[in-house]
Amino acid sequence: MSNKDSKDAVSFSANIFEWLEMIILSACVVLLTFTFLVRPARVDGASMENTLHHGELLLISDVLFEPERGDILVFQKISAWAHPAPIVKRVIATEGETVDIDFESWTVTVTDKDGNVETLDESAYIKLATDARVTSNLVYPVTLGKDEVFVMGDNRNHSLDSRDSRLGIVKEDEIIGKVLCRIFPFNKIGLFN
Repeated sequence: MSNKDSKDAVSFSANIFEWLEMIILSACVVLLTFTFLVRPARVDGASMENTLHHGELLLISDVLFEPERGDILVFQKISAWAHPAPIVKRVIATEGETVDIDFESWTVTVTDKDGNVETLDESAYIKLATDARVTSNLVYPVTLGKDEVFVMGDNRNHSLDSRDSRLGIVKEDEIIGKVLCRIFPFNKIGLFN
């Protein structure tokens, strides 16, 4: 074997080793990212239309996160009525706030901890059909306790959410994370505020 052939063999081996090292390092970075920073979630059902649709894939995170009004959350219900799949809904109110809903006009009013009253302008994201409107089996107004979140789907006539005692108020320890962005379908990739 000539000196040149020997150098070529060493160079080829070094290239293979570099490629393997890069692939392993990339896999570790992806694994750590999806373990500690973000994780995927899939939309199941029509309750978040027109904002999100069935089958869309989202990235969520619970890093340095406190739920705020307007956030879209993914949570897993820990109760007697345990929904098997993660649930996606929008935050309407958080700990210490009071929610009141006028089911005739679909007006949602939130009173914050300081007593400030805000009628939510949800025209940019809610979907209301002209068919029969969903009501609630809760008594309003509803005041949220410690670590509680009131959530509703954007498709208000077709959403099982905090208005229904089967799902009810969400506890913060049931929250998996806040939706950061949509990653599928590819033509709808984008961040959420």
